[in-house]
Amino acid sequence: MLNLDFSFLTPDVVSSFILKGLWFSVSLTFVAMVGGIVIGTLLALMRLSNRPALVWPAAGYVNLMRSVPLVMVILWFFLLIPLAIGRPLGAEWSAVITFTLFEAAYYSEIMRAGIQSVPRGQVHAGYAVGMSYAQTMQLIVLPQAFRNMLPVLLTQTIILFQDTSLVYAIGAYDLLKGFEIAGKNFNRPVETYLVAAVVYFAICFGLSMAVKRLQARIAIIR
Repeated sequence: MLNLDFSFLTPDVVSSFILKGLWFSVSLTFVAMVGGIVIGTLLALMRLSNRPALVWPAAGYVNLMRSVPLVMVILWFFLLIPLAIGRPLGAEWSAVITFTLFEAAYYSEIMRAGIQSVPRGQVHAGYAVGMSYAQTMQLIVLPQAFRNMLPVLLTQTIILFQDTSLVYAIGAYDLLKGFEIAGKNFNRPVETYLVAAVVYFAICFGLSMAVKRLQARIAIIR
């Protein structure tokens, strides 16, 4: 431990290696979160419908994605999509598509629980004033479901940020990759991995504290 040397982590090194990877990790998290919530909400509505033609495909998709490791799904998309479209897709786009579709399964279960947490009486009240099913969901149910599930959605997003380090398996330049390259260039792999762990902890712990405060604030409003 006395041989550790962090002096190579200058502002130039951080801006050249670390920030580039951090930007990709944050961008991937944001895009996958937005896309995952949108697709997950649609999957949740399909699973809650009374039509088996909608329920079974959505349930099969969610159960499949939740039953296999994320790194395996990343490799599937990275290797199979180029075969399907006839040209390479690239590690970054493969990561975006994979994380969006994979996280949609988890966001779907969160949204399904949020929708079911809204009392059925409010749905019947919407029907009573002449609203359609789509209007009732859009104007009454989904706004309350989002507010009820907001802390859980954000917690899942923190997990999503942590999971972005798995794109290392296909060579995408994420935050962990930036630390790894810096460590190889300066022959300080131990130091860079230690700093990477501290950075991941600081970001995720800070976001977790923010989610807890938001959850307490929402509870007070209720």
